Amino acid sequence: MKVCGIIVEYNPFHNGHLYHVQQAKEQTGADVVIAVMSGNFLQRGEPAIIDKWQRAEVALHYGVDLVVELPIEWAVQSADYFAKGAVRLLQKLGCDYLCFGTEDEKAFDYQTFGTFVMQHQDQITKAFQALPDQTMSYPQKMTQVFKQVYPEISLDFSSPNHILGLSYAKENATYEHPMKLIPINRKGAGYHDKELSEETIASATAIRKALTEHRSISATVPSETETFLTTGSLQTWASYWPLLKYRLLSSTVDSLQQIYQMTEGIEIRMLEAAKTATTFAEFVEQVKTKRYTWTRIQRLSCYVLLNIQNEEMKEQQLQEYIHVLGFTSAGRACLKTKKACALFSKIGKKEAQVAKLLVRSDEIYRLGGEVAEQVFGRKPVFIETIEEKKSFT
Repeated sequence: MKVCGIIVEYNPFHNGHLYHVQQAKEQTGADVVIAVMSGNFLQRGEPAIIDKWQRAEVALHYGVDLVVELPIEWAVQSADYFAKGAVRLLQKLGCDYLCFGTEDEKAFDYQTFGTFVMQHQDQITKAFQALPDQTMSYPQKMTQVFKQVYPEISLDFSSPNHILGLSYAKENATYEHPMKLIPINRKGAGYHDKELSEETIASATAIRKALTEHRSISATVPSETETFLTTGSLQTWASYWPLLKYRLLSSTVDSLQQIYQMTEGIEIRMLEAAKTATTFAEFVEQVKTKRYTWTRIQRLSCYVLLNIQNEEMKEQQLQEYIHVLGFTSAGRACLKTKKACALFSKIGKKEAQVAKLLVRSDEIYRLGGEVAEQVFGRKPVFIETIEEKKSFT
């Protein structure tokens, strides 16, 4: 049985994601596609617009065979940590391939890049630490580092999917049996495109923007996605801003300094901004700097909202478990052969002690609107057969 892994967020699942799943199967000949999917809070520090169970259900309808959750301790992270958690899960599930999207139009050899980084990690670390301009963002720093240590190739750390692809490659190379990497060129709109076009593939950003403006998204998403988006509660940072503001205003500087990744006095800027900002967007604008980007402030805001502290993040990342969100018949058959670590098909009191941050984040996620129970009593979504209603060939 050939197994292909993909790493996703589906915020929301759209036609570009469907194309990715179809290409993953076509280019690998895989019998089973396993998706590691972020839970209810996402890599860029945002709440998912619809919950993880709904997103998993749509994915199962459109070609994915098994959906497992990337827990928050790995999901709301910079690219390298995000990749570390996701690749570890795919390795434990025995995937032969890792297929991911990229904006890089050239035939970039991710496999070779990953091996190079593994073999030259000390040199890369020293070059990173020696950078004179400490106000640069992480992508800017890494671009400079690889100009020094790997001048044979031209690396651009400004494209989100390409950055993730590089991180997947680095992490994958650390395993004794690395997966074969299959990059898929992004089709249609760019990652940051904010407007819908006449194309059937739009960015998730454009789709979310169209929803807030009450415009039709029918041409860009499968019908199941549209149903969930137009009939239920949609979660955005606006939904959680009053809760975040309360958390900040009721905290001391000392207590905020215990929050994960809260460094260099940024907690003082966040406290001051919380006193005057009336919206989350206004708050981030006041806090961000050249070094602290919008995305980094969003992640810090997640950690504050969820009260994730340094020590408990470290402890949580030592836990190894796989939380199953859904499967098809083929996915269930594949899952029965996997005994690499603890498999959680549902979370009860015992499992909740292992997945503490997952449980807490899901309970707080429910405070953002009319959201169904996310943890206790929830069983994996089961789809008997895969229904592929659209095709991009």
